[in-house]
Amino acid sequence: MKSVHNFVVTPKGDRYNNTKKVGDSELILNTEIFNHQYVNREAKVISTPIAGHTDIKAGDTVIVHHNVFRRWHNVKGIEKNSRSYFNESTYFINHDQIFLYKRDKEWIAPKGYCFVKPLKAIDQFNIESEKPLQGIVKYSDGTVEVNDLIGFRPSSQYEFVVDGERLYRVLSNFITIKYEYQGDEEEYNPSWAESSRRVD
Repeated sequence: MKSVHNFVVTPKGDRYNNTKKVGDSELILNTEIFNHQYVNREAKVISTPIAGHTDIKAGDTVIVHHNVFRRWHNVKGIEKNSRSYFNESTYFINHDQIFLYKRDKEWIAPKGYCFVKPLKAIDQFNIESEKPLQGIVKYSDGTVEVNDLIGFRPSSQYEFVVDGERLYRVLSNFITIKYEYQGDEEEYNPSWAESSRRVD
């Protein structure tokens, strides 16, 4: 199956990541369909668009927008699927709904996005857990280098968990500065992110 303008993808695993294995038991983490934090964001590419050019290939794993697999209720309370839905294993998505893709076990950022590791706050007077608007580049579209220490505009970041690591997706043109390392930088990855690592 191919589409003229859309990627055809299938979810990797269930549509929601609502459970966590604890020993021999399974813990239910969420029962609400509208909570985007528990929506699965990993998909496998079945086919790429006929029109246009893309570096993404069939078989690649992609990180997609949380609304792709999410269900919702209309004003009458009827459960609906997203506009991407074709059937339970097939979804049609636009290029701008893909934020990372993986090939040969390596994540690659498409043009327009970088993924940044947040930093732990070291100021004893700062009540926040992490430094605001700063981070270390984990995946880059080429705008900056991997491992660069950068600053970015407010409200330009969006949280993802990729392979058990909490990252911010930052629009590349919202990266404003490259800092010099001071030697006291420490990545901030809370335990809940590590525990959500997917096991394929």
